[in-house]
Amino acid sequence: MRRAFVYKNKIEKDGKLVAVEDTIEAFKSQISSHFNLSNESIKLFSSNGCEIVDVRVIRDDEKLFLSLDLCESSLEDLGTVNKSANCSETSMESERTISDWITLNVGGKHFTTSRSTLLAKEPLSMLARMFANDNNVYLMHPSVTDSTGAYLIDRSPEYFEPILNYLRHGDVILDKHVNPKGVLEEAVFYGIDSMIPHLNQLIEESAYARANNHSLTRMDVVRSIILTPTTSELRYQGVNLAGADLNRLDLRNINFKYACLSRCNLSFANLSHCCLERADLSHANLEGSQLLGVKALCANMEGAKLIGCNMEDPSGSRAVMEGVNLKGANLEGSNMAGVNLRVATLKNANLQNCVLRTAVLAGADLECCDLSGSDLHEANLRGANLKDAAFELMLTPLHMSQTIR
Repeated sequence: MRRAFVYKNKIEKDGKLVAVEDTIEAFKSQISSHFNLSNESIKLFSSNGCEIVDVRVIRDDEKLFLSLDLCESSLEDLGTVNKSANCSETSMESERTISDWITLNVGGKHFTTSRSTLLAKEPLSMLARMFANDNNVYLMHPSVTDSTGAYLIDRSPEYFEPILNYLRHGDVILDKHVNPKGVLEEAVFYGIDSMIPHLNQLIEESAYARANNHSLTRMDVVRSIILTPTTSELRYQGVNLAGADLNRLDLRNINFKYACLSRCNLSFANLSHCCLERADLSHANLEGSQLLGVKALCANMEGAKLIGCNMEDPSGSRAVMEGVNLKGANLEGSNMAGVNLRVATLKNANLQNCVLRTAVLAGADLECCDLSGSDLHEANLRGANLKDAAFELMLTPLHMSQTIR
């Protein structure tokens, strides 16, 4: 059994809950008995102003009105057809406003739009069906309203705004802080089918840009370390890790060949036996890090901070930093015993108080380097450029046979 809420007018006072009969005549007869009106004077209207002439179009729990007036005077006698001109004009204007402009309360935020905006582009969407006329077979009953008369929709207002703009002008435009995945979920919910391919394309482009341009984070590295078995080699070959905070992590034996580690925080990290060949470590912070047996052939460490690093491996494995760029780097107090720095560039580097016993510095550019207080016992400096280098407070004498120029 269907039922309907019948009110005298749009003010919705003193309504009656009436069972919907099989014919419009029987239904009107029942209403006339409830409201003490003559059967001939009764006309039934839907909420959008259309007169109902067939009970088959009446939905369950639908609101019906005997008059579309909003004037208090109309409450006295609905059977009277003589109404004031002013009251009629007010009613028509109010009804037109209600029909043409719609306010939606989406997640607590109000959006006002025209009825044609909701219906024109996507006539079969949920929003269009909520506010379509009675001739639409897919009509949906609108949601309840708040105290201001706005229709309540319990969804995200942040993701609804791009959808409403799309219905207005047909273009998908998202602010940089709006996630296209969230808008896609709302487009599916509202049934805005033509918008979905555009959003899928934006999601794909966003994922491609993130994979190619965005650097990995600390959590990305930690997750991959946890998931990689100890028997497998972990490779970050050519990966972008610029600016990542990797301090105090155990990164032993990882392949960082050609990786971008520029401005990374690797302080007190364990990079022993890592492959850093041709990696970019410019201006990275490696203070206190362990670099035992590291392979950093031709790596770029310009301006890097390597204070207090340890490169001496008790097992005898030597760190290979041949051809590395350490221009302007700070290696103060580092243990670099036995390190291979052949033809490396250390111009303007700070090597104060470093342990360079048996280190190979043949052909290295040590111009303007500060080697004060360093231990160069048995170091190979043949062919090194020592122009303007500082050798104050040397722990061991520097023999002329160790250098050619």
